[in-house]
Amino acid sequence: MPDVGEGLTEAEILKWYVQPGDTVADGQVVCEVETAKAAVELPIPFDGTVHELRFPEGTTVDVGQVIISVNVGGEAPAAAPVAAEAPAPVVEAPAPVAEDEEPQGRQPVLVGYGVAASSTKRRARKGAPVPAQAAAAIQGELNGHGGSTATATRPLAKPPVRKLAKDLGVDLATVTPTGPDGIITREDVHAAAAPATAPAAAPAAPAVTPAVQAPVAAPAPVAVPVEVGARETRTPIKGVRKATAAAMVGSAFTAPHVTEFVTFDITRTMKLVEELKSDKDMAGLRVNPLLLIAKAVLVAVRRNPEINAAWDEANQEIVLKHYVNLGIAAATPRGLIVPNIKDAHAQTLPELSTSLSELVATARDGKTTPAAMQGGTFTITNVGVFGVDTGTPILNPGESAILAVGAIKLQPWVHKGKVKPRQVTTLALSFDHRLVDGELGSKFLADIAAILEQPKRLITWA
Repeated sequence: MPDVGEGLTEAEILKWYVQPGDTVADGQVVCEVETAKAAVELPIPFDGTVHELRFPEGTTVDVGQVIISVNVGGEAPAAAPVAAEAPAPVVEAPAPVAEDEEPQGRQPVLVGYGVAASSTKRRARKGAPVPAQAAAAIQGELNGHGGSTATATRPLAKPPVRKLAKDLGVDLATVTPTGPDGIITREDVHAAAAPATAPAAAPAAPAVTPAVQAPVAAPAPVAVPVEVGARETRTPIKGVRKATAAAMVGSAFTAPHVTEFVTFDITRTMKLVEELKSDKDMAGLRVNPLLLIAKAVLVAVRRNPEINAAWDEANQEIVLKHYVNLGIAAATPRGLIVPNIKDAHAQTLPELSTSLSELVATARDGKTTPAAMQGGTFTITNVGVFGVDTGTPILNPGESAILAVGAIKLQPWVHKGKVKPRQVTTLALSFDHRLVDGELGSKFLADIAAILEQPKRLITWA
């Protein structure tokens, strides 16, 4: 499992696109995984035949673990079809025998890690002592010391799993392992910590479902209630939603948030939207209020550059950004994500329209990459699409401000001394008060409103 983001430690296998015995080519996508940032497709960097899938769909795997092996020197060994018929935890037994029978040059290879060195393979020799020695060696590696026989009775588990067990008050000696080589996984710990009825059902899904019908394995954790009319449904917190929750909690309790609001007449901008839809320079492009709001934000950032900054706690520095990577919050089935448009400040209105359309389409299809969500400097969240007047958004970690756009509604408004029906909306700006004081935040928000009230300022102020 490669690190498909920056510093990610684990990923969940969503779907396998190949099975043991299939022929694969360099660059072919073999599986889809979900990290804490996004769903990502993993290509295989070799030509060969799939030898073994080490984990079923729905399994969370640590970065660096073997998830697939491929024979690159010729046809698949005779044992490969047998391995395809067995569940992932059981297939470890025949695998070493097959490796002993392989000639030189047919070593399995791992996605993103090259050909596996033969010296690292555990080979079955004679009788039962070897598995015991292998277990001791693995245990020593997991616990950070040599595999002495004195520690052989200690349950096999990686340090993060041990910490999880400690936090949940689970005794690892009482946990039934389901991982390769008898290693206790995170799922095993969660199953042991669940109510008495859960452990009986939880271990059965990984053992049977992946072998019979692998595509069903991923949704299995959602179907927790068994009884008709169950009063509760429990869904594991993982992937994008887990990362979002951690980031929001960290942001809320790290940066001192201040939120300011402005309600104004956006009628002229709405008229400009309709005019641009028929403009030949915008032909074939998506034109909507969010496009002009985004452009207004970029102009306001140019007029108030100090708003585009970050707080570097480690170095005790304020980092002023001379570029704008404009984040757009997007609600997806996997949770809230914030991909950003790189160097949005340098884009023309047609270019910005294209970038927004691509960003939204990619997010809707669940294909946003981790790179697209890194390096943001300012975020817009459009809660108005849900009919909400406004909100108090929480800062995206590493940014100094976020703008919430409320619903645009026809309301009575004083215009040229008379009460008339006008298109009105409310913007809310949350900012980090360590970086942005009340004056700067107010000026920035007032600039955005002024531009959208009189959109000709997009030209005169740009």
